[in-house]
Amino acid sequence: MALRRLIAVALFLGCTWLTQAQDPHFTQYYANPLYLNPAFAGVKQCPRVTTNYRNQYPSLGVYQTFSASYDQYVDGLNGGIGFMIMQDEAANGDLSLTEASGIYSYHLQVNRDFMVLFGAQATFRQRSLNWNNLTFPDMIDPFFGFVKPTNEIRPDETTVQQIDLSFGMLGFTENFYVGASAHHVTQPNEAFLSTSTLPIKVTAQAGATIPLGRKRLYNDLDNLLIPNIVYQTQGGAHHMTAGVSFNRGPLTGGLGYRQALGVVSTNPDALIAIIGIAPNDVPWKFGYSYDYTISALGNVMGGAHEVSLAYQFPCRSRRARSSEVKCPKF
Repeated sequence: MALRRLIAVALFLGCTWLTQAQDPHFTQYYANPLYLNPAFAGVKQCPRVTTNYRNQYPSLGVYQTFSASYDQYVDGLNGGIGFMIMQDEAANGDLSLTEASGIYSYHLQVNRDFMVLFGAQATFRQRSLNWNNLTFPDMIDPFFGFVKPTNEIRPDETTVQQIDLSFGMLGFTENFYVGASAHHVTQPNEAFLSTSTLPIKVTAQAGATIPLGRKRLYNDLDNLLIPNIVYQTQGGAHHMTAGVSFNRGPLTGGLGYRQALGVVSTNPDALIAIIGIAPNDVPWKFGYSYDYTISALGNVMGGAHEVSLAYQFPCRSRRARSSEVKCPKF
């Protein structure tokens, strides 16, 4: 309990006085596309719901992230709309971030094989601190524990709110996709004391769909290899995640590797294993992933568990011009 509280203090100090705060991230980025890039809104044409849960360092029990989104294509808008909520909790909710976003993605068909999407996202952000649950080193009595009053100054506000803007673009054919996004272009101030602007996060992503053997096997289910890569930079921190996924019948899975990138040196971060169920004859998909930490920190805190669940609603066929280009597997 004391360790959890001290971690909460460290998180509080980091988010209050440092200027290099970073976003939470999801390992299964392809299973949470709107969080990765707002241009993905409506890319699947029919309405879609996705939910995601991440538990980072479960032995500590202090980092949890939840996300849910809805998106669909709208003929009258010539593009996709999306809605997303995200809740990030540290120290069992003593420090929390809540986001609610509205997204629009304009779809431009360049030719019969290539589509370009331009996405814009407006987000309401609220960061909250439960000051009463925090404990500080000067509260420790060597015999009786946390019993002394603290000299730390309580901030006037323990809840801060901002409006944030993000943008992205995506180009794809049936066999590959490439995209980029910039989040927090308004760089909101999310500090409880002084000023701490959230740095812009720039993300680039790419992937491909490679049929294995005959394109359709096992009762018309996909038999595919899907390499993918994501690079992100925010506030001086850079990391790259590369992986390869597969679809064989109703099963899907993959392996990945994440590495921190620096000017002087690079550091390995995690090995990733993913397994899931994605049958073509039913509208839902399920995925589970585990991050095994290989950095100097080691895996003593339990790595990270992540679960995703998506449901694709049926819908009427779109106009020919908006359905000629098929998107690849993400």
